[in-house]
Amino acid sequence: MRRLSPELLDQLPASDPEAIGSRRDLARINAIMFQAAIMCRRLRRDLQRPPRRILEIGCGDGGFMLAVLKRMRRHWPGGEIVLLDQQDLVPSRRLGAFADLGWQAETVTADALVWMEQSPSTGFDLVTANLFLHHFAEAGLTRLLAAASRLAPVFVATEPSRNAAALTATGLLRAIGANAVTLHDAAASVRAGFAGQELSRLWPGGQAMTAREGTVGLFTHVFSARSTPPVLHDEI
Repeated sequence: MRRLSPELLDQLPASDPEAIGSRRDLARINAIMFQAAIMCRRLRRDLQRPPRRILEIGCGDGGFMLAVLKRMRRHWPGGEIVLLDQQDLVPSRRLGAFADLGWQAETVTADALVWMEQSPSTGFDLVTANLFLHHFAEAGLTRLLAAASRLAPVFVATEPSRNAAALTATGLLRAIGANAVTLHDAAASVRAGFAGQELSRLWPGGQAMTAREGTVGLFTHVFSARSTPPVLHDEI
């Protein structure tokens, strides 16, 4: 069963040294988990044409999506991207890096669920999330996925895989110098992560509307869905 518990990073001021160190750890963990590569592989398979307007929820400092767009630059010519998070963490130099790739980036500081439910915009081609959905209990997830299905035709998320091997591996993060906040939150993230078809059954329309859901490697759970019936593929 999923077990949610408060994560320390969410409770610290953005300027706290431990928070800054933990965000640095998260960038390294994303690289170790090949999160950007996994996200890009799913995006290439699930989008029939390059998106022109993207919404990323729980964007953090914007580093993950920047890594994704760098990998996709040969396939996607650019457009607009909205970076949504409850804290304003995206530095101005990073906005310039998005511009260098042909993407006009806008930051929005707000509660993601509230903003998505209240937003009148349906002009997005894609909504993405990385290591974000596991913060929500089932009721919040149901609302968030319903809002995402209204805002864009495609939703793709990479999340922690909830399994014993992943939980054991969180203790090994000391080897990369992860601080106490990261060590605590990594274990909490795995316990709150996903397995099986847990997200599929919450998507509006149920599993019949879900493109794919499953585990990639030991650590990553990938979920992608459409607000219209998908073209199904054999490979997770």
